[in-house]
Amino acid sequence: MIEVQRVGGGDPLDFEVVVREGKSETHHRVTMSDAKSRQLTGGTHTPERCLEAAFRFLLDREPKESILARFDVSVISRYFPEFEQELPRYLAQL
Repeated sequence: MIEVQRVGGGDPLDFEVVVREGKSETHHRVTMSDAKSRQLTGGTHTPERCLEAAFRFLLDREPKESILARFDVSVISRYFPEFEQELPRYLAQL
């Protein structure tokens, strides 16, 4: 289960993301600019939904414990160049 909660206003947007699997969970603090959210979703999804899809993408590639504890969503493409191309498929699954 992925829980995304906005914790700050302004730009960049600030989120707390909790990933639960079985009896364990990880906590992540993620930032994302409003412009990046609109770019990634075409303006058709909320930033929270965008991050949920981004975490589903990440979890398909690494265990939750390997996901950085604090990062900006723009760094995902540095580790996984296919991220922006694949994200619409993950958004469609939500």
